[in-house]
Amino acid sequence: MESSVRSMTGYGRGEHIAEDRKFTIELKSVNHRYNDINIKLPRSLISLEDKIKKHIMKQVFRGKTDVYIGFETFAVDDVDVKLNEVLAQAYVGKLKILQEKMGLEGGSFFDLTAKFPDVLTVEKPQKDEKVIWEALLPALDEAVTRFVAMRQMEGGALKSDVLAKAERIIILVDKVKERSPLVVEEYRDKLNNRLKDLLDGVDIDPQRIATEVAIFADRGCVDEEITRLKSHLVQLADILEKGGQVGRKLDFLVQEMNRESNTIASKANDIQIVQATIELKSEIEKIREQIQNLE
Repeated sequence: MESSVRSMTGYGRGEHIAEDRKFTIELKSVNHRYNDINIKLPRSLISLEDKIKKHIMKQVFRGKTDVYIGFETFAVDDVDVKLNEVLAQAYVGKLKILQEKMGLEGGSFFDLTAKFPDVLTVEKPQKDEKVIWEALLPALDEAVTRFVAMRQMEGGALKSDVLAKAERIIILVDKVKERSPLVVEEYRDKLNNRLKDLLDGVDIDPQRIATEVAIFADRGCVDEEITRLKSHLVQLADILEKGGQVGRKLDFLVQEMNRESNTIASKANDIQIVQATIELKSEIEKIREQIQNLE
């Protein structure tokens, strides 16, 4: 199967009729940290639950998936109506006593007795598991195929959105990178002008100014953070391109991106860098929210 990015939300339905037996299967899922598959099926099919789950897990790897299996049979051999004669006789006996004591009129108790619990019960005899499985499998495969297709379609939309936000982050990071050297130069000029005003014509030691500027530049240097952030963005695009189970990888990567952006923000000493960093963190948070939906 083609490796692609998938959403954890999806829906799929399948039906199949074989030998007067009809199977209807529905799958729907929402986000979840793990692969949690819950199956609701008739008691007559309970022996197939583990087999059904393993079959689904071959194509579904993460999310909370609810599976609903309906089974209708029109085959005479699949239905057995049981009559509990002892219970029916007990009911009739008690009804006759009630009729005599209360002076009630009436004839047959047939209709009333048949409505009492457990007098008539419908049982579905256990059939060959292999025969039932072969009849159920086409409906299951159809439901899973549609389910996965929907998750892939939504995953593709999420991938495009995340990559668009990553492009915006690259623009903001480049803005910070271009602005950082200018901040140091502006600080140098401000420091020179301030000292000239304070010292009123007295010569200023260039070495002392250079030292102060170097300390300022070192405190506000974000070159390493920018390099790592750009590296994370390259990895993000690469992971999305390869596809598969990307959710957990991207979750870790976005945590690292957040760490770098927080460090840049803590070192920011310029209003333009601060503004760019705020936008940067906002875009990273949007990506984090989106990847929570990815398998």
